[in-house]
Amino acid sequence: MPKVTIDGKSIEVPEGTTILNAARMIGGDIVPPAMCYYSKLKTSGGYCRTCLVKVSKGSEKDPRPMPKLVPSCRQTVMDGMEVENITSPEVVEARAGITEFLLINHPLDCPICDQAGECHLQDLGYEHGKMKTRYEFKRREFEKIDIGDKIKLHMTRCILCYRCVKVADQLCSCRNHGVINRGDVAEISTYIENVVDKDMSGNMIDVCPVGALTDKTFRFKSRVWFTKPVDAHRTCDKCSGKVRLWYKGEEVLRVTARKDKYGEVEDWICNSCRFDHKKTSDWVLETPSHVDHHSVISANHYETEKALENLRSDIEKHQKHLKESKFALGQGVMNPNNQ
Repeated sequence: MPKVTIDGKSIEVPEGTTILNAARMIGGDIVPPAMCYYSKLKTSGGYCRTCLVKVSKGSEKDPRPMPKLVPSCRQTVMDGMEVENITSPEVVEARAGITEFLLINHPLDCPICDQAGECHLQDLGYEHGKMKTRYEFKRREFEKIDIGDKIKLHMTRCILCYRCVKVADQLCSCRNHGVINRGDVAEISTYIENVVDKDMSGNMIDVCPVGALTDKTFRFKSRVWFTKPVDAHRTCDKCSGKVRLWYKGEEVLRVTARKDKYGEVEDWICNSCRFDHKKTSDWVLETPSHVDHHSVISANHYETEKALENLRSDIEKHQKHLKESKFALGQGVMNPNNQ
């Protein structure tokens, strides 16, 4: 198996593995961001350029560095390859520039956007963005179109990652939408005002890295960090039936697919599970009701609960030690022969 070194950390990976997936196998801060790549969608990636890395050594056979930065979601690993990501000032500068380009036409909708708190562009902008834009021209504007009663399209927020198009191509029986026009007027739209209502079309909401495609049934109901995620399942003949319920009090506000730590869907779910079953009685709950209240992004990690358990255990140990010390002191006072 080829061996690759990324930011000084080495790993052996199967033949054909990309640099991005090799970095994910290592984990940690060296994993490049990916706004368009999705491991479960074939031919995805290569659009946004946020995952650019520097290959300082091509391979053992040809150690010459690659002349330009390469997209890690497309470039496969070769034996002996050495890659620089966060350790390269060139990569950090390029990523900051790409982030600035992505934000040029992006509206400041975060205070009203339902994706806030789960938005990958928010995370990217926080890490690599600038405090102030240098863009002084008029931002892009698009005519609002209605694509159905389940999904809301905000084209001004779209970064053209093509994930939703891949979902429609690979999961739905027929695609009703796509990218029309070219250049800076390119946009996601339906063909002849068709409605996007295929049975697996709701997965477009989950794969969208920004707030361009949102759940109409959840629209303006609550901030995501005020809701409580709970894993659940049901028997479904259309999909796996494994979902994540988002509670506010005793009410299920929305149903989504489960996601991994990179924000990718673990199992696709059908529209019936997503939109038609929003009662606790419809599901078998799998996870505890108490989760980390600091961030719903790290749902099911229960970091706060673990911290409280550790603190409680330390207090009990301290109290036990204190009681033993008092008992020993009392014994010494009562026994005058004890020196």
